[in-house]
Amino acid sequence: MALCDLTAHQLVNLIRHREVSAVEALESALERIAAVDGRPGTLEDGDLSTEDEQSVHAFITLTEDRARAQALEVDRQLDAGEDPGPLAGVPVTIKDIFCVQGTPSTAGSRILANFVAPYTATPAARMEAAGAVTLGKVNLDEFTYGSSNESSAFQPSTRNPWNPTRVPGGSSGGSAAAVAAGEGSLSLGTDTAGSIRQPAAFCGVVGLKPTYGRVSRYGLIAFGSSLDCPGTLARDVKDAALMLNVIAGPDRHDGTAANVSVPDYVDSLEGGVRGMRIGLSPDYFRITFFDTETGELRQEPIAPEIEDAVLSAAGHLAAMGADIVEDVPMPHTKYGIPVYFVVSRVEAASNLHRYDGVKYGYRTPDRVEDLPEMYRKSRAEGFGIQPKMRILMGMYVSAAQYSEQYYNRALRVRTLIRQDFDQIFDPTGPYRLDALLTPTTPTTAFPMGDVYGDSVIMQYADQLTVPANHAGIPGLSIPAGFDQAGLPIGVQLLGPDFSEATLLRIGHSYEMMTQDEEWRARRPSVLEL
Repeated sequence: MALCDLTAHQLVNLIRHREVSAVEALESALERIAAVDGRPGTLEDGDLSTEDEQSVHAFITLTEDRARAQALEVDRQLDAGEDPGPLAGVPVTIKDIFCVQGTPSTAGSRILANFVAPYTATPAARMEAAGAVTLGKVNLDEFTYGSSNESSAFQPSTRNPWNPTRVPGGSSGGSAAAVAAGEGSLSLGTDTAGSIRQPAAFCGVVGLKPTYGRVSRYGLIAFGSSLDCPGTLARDVKDAALMLNVIAGPDRHDGTAANVSVPDYVDSLEGGVRGMRIGLSPDYFRITFFDTETGELRQEPIAPEIEDAVLSAAGHLAAMGADIVEDVPMPHTKYGIPVYFVVSRVEAASNLHRYDGVKYGYRTPDRVEDLPEMYRKSRAEGFGIQPKMRILMGMYVSAAQYSEQYYNRALRVRTLIRQDFDQIFDPTGPYRLDALLTPTTPTTAFPMGDVYGDSVIMQYADQLTVPANHAGIPGLSIPAGFDQAGLPIGVQLLGPDFSEATLLRIGHSYEMMTQDEEWRARRPSVLEL
């Protein structure tokens, strides 16, 4: 097995024992990138070649010189008997929504294509301080607006390593695809409506959205400030725990970062699930769509193979001693996407006002008569269609004459979604759950171009993940097999505030129980080309 296909904790063990060097681990990752990634995303238009259609295209910026210097420093520290940190020599990628000093930090948008960050986001800085080797910045939906990675201004957009004709998910599609393809053992992503968990499910990797405030947002280019959560994409649950150990904790630069002690998530993995109460909710086995013809919500069951995967996972956990609690009511789950449509767009419109062509970022090269014209032209040319739609909708629903009808009502329903979770996790209530087990997505990865352009249908890919963002609770997506088309299936564990250790423990137990199953040995198709 190539070094780039090892987990982060396996690599750290080898590097610390000097069985391999950090430079050797880096070279293996760079060789894999050269073999499968193809050309990086750019602002230039052009037709895709056959090679483009078979490549991953995870990267926008490859920071090879930075990575090489970091790997050499890790090896130097080990040679000197020093401790480089818990991520010693692990190649990682950073979603290009985070600022990293001295690198382009684009948010996948033309309007920030020339922005070079003057500082590094807290979670990225903590990873590098822990010995991680940063390979570069990976692609995403523009400003994280999307569920397929296709809205990025930097094309070609990322493709799914298991089948390059399918999307990797979004918005952290570049992160999930990079981890799945061996282009870095870990990736730092963000989750606003499922943007870590959904691509993790589509690409067959582990994705963890922590509790809101568990990880600092300092240096994260904001989308929905009450929803955005930095988190981890990893090969296995132990890697996710290892990375969360590094990035979690309070931060004086971020007033929303929780001042709550950080346990050792790796040490918490053992112990099994015996006696834990894990729920199944019928409200997560059907999806609700907005019918544009009738104006009403209609429901359909999720894909049968995904339902079977969840029930199979429940069976494995029951066999290990967990108590499976069925028919757990989550009545407001179906309103998660309509609420998100309103709340996220209001927050996005507010956050996007700062991009005006004056202080940084894109400015129109055309001659203008006055400052307002410069604003209009810079924003019109710099933003793609997804940011423009969110600005327009956000300004509309937050206008004085509509805010009570839309925004304030959405906030009240968001409270009801939170109350659903409070009820099922209440230790004195009728359900007393430690975790809720659900599908991560209603389908497996859909074809490139199949949904893009219909922002309503695209948004419903996040229906089963977005309630956790409204409630602020943690969610973990883990691989749970494949469908008949050979595409990965993910299942999701949701828990009360700051229960990441419990979710990781359940996920790790499931991994151990299924480690010998045939599907665990499968490899992404891009590695077979």
